[in-house]
Amino acid sequence: MKLRILLTSVVLAWSVAAIAQTPNAYDLNVKLAEQYYRSGDFLKAAQSYSQAFFSNKNLGLITDRYKAACCWAMTNEVDSSFYQLEKIVKTGFYTNYHEIVTEPDLIVLHNDSRWKNIIMTIKALKDKERENLNLPVVAALDSVYVDDQFPRRVLMSIEKSGGLRSARWEAKAKEIMRQDSLNLPRITKILDQYGWLGKEEIGIEGNRTLFLVIQHADIKTQEKYLPMLRAAVISGKASASSLALLEDRVSLRQINKQIYGSQIGQNYFTGAYYVLPMDDPENVNKRRAAVGLEPLEGYVKQWGIAWSIEHYYKDLEMNKVPSSPGIRRLTPIKDKVTRPFPAVN
Repeated sequence: MKLRILLTSVVLAWSVAAIAQTPNAYDLNVKLAEQYYRSGDFLKAAQSYSQAFFSNKNLGLITDRYKAACCWAMTNEVDSSFYQLEKIVKTGFYTNYHEIVTEPDLIVLHNDSRWKNIIMTIKALKDKERENLNLPVVAALDSVYVDDQFPRRVLMSIEKSGGLRSARWEAKAKEIMRQDSLNLPRITKILDQYGWLGKEEIGIEGNRTLFLVIQHADIKTQEKYLPMLRAAVISGKASASSLALLEDRVSLRQINKQIYGSQIGQNYFTGAYYVLPMDDPENVNKRRAAVGLEPLEGYVKQWGIAWSIEHYYKDLEMNKVPSSPGIRRLTPIKDKVTRPFPAVN
């Protein structure tokens, strides 16, 4: 489910109308639901989302209804899950086809006849959006997006259920790195032929797919296409926030320090997350604001990190982060040995 920034993006819109009267009750229940979800109590998470909608005359954000659908599905309450999905599709005109078809939390719904109807409706809405796009390139990018994101979301699902370091987790991590090597030439071929295509040419998801595959590539590839992404931002064909993420990845690999705090490490033994080394961490939020990124405090909450300068330095000391290769590092406390695994963000 999208409690993380890098796997997908959904436009923040209301499924019926804007939150009207009791925003405090709504927000508090949503925050409570997110806490329950992170702790693995999906039933209480789902109930908290329902309470949030009830407190606001059954109105809610598309993103919150999507999360509610995931929580109900995780408890095998398929009717309640479909109710939320139908809300965002029929009333909210949800079109994020790739997010929903790669969502591990919703797998239990796939054999239900209602699932096919939901997917067909979303696809029809998306096809209408694509009428003026470069459809052959869009189709190629659609396939790459699924190949890039689905196994990563499965990996996070395995980790969430306590499977960190399990044989299944290790196998999926290797599968992701193998798939990344297959995705890369498909994307570089497009970039070398067309340059960095904007959303007007390949849609928002297609544009993001270009970034994701380069973000998950080796350092030589990232250094080659980083100037192209910089130029695309200047010309309006890519977002400054995507550029910031790639700048962080490259900077970590080159000098072991990032700029915007987007890259997250994870302790191999405890599973605890922490922010990888930064240059001038005291002023990171000023730099993030300049490129359209939310404050670091909000960004790192999805990994259960309570941001403060004191915690940041304490985490670095505890994990003793060595030179980063730009992919997620899982660092044991005891012997300080690091192991590379697939980049998630």
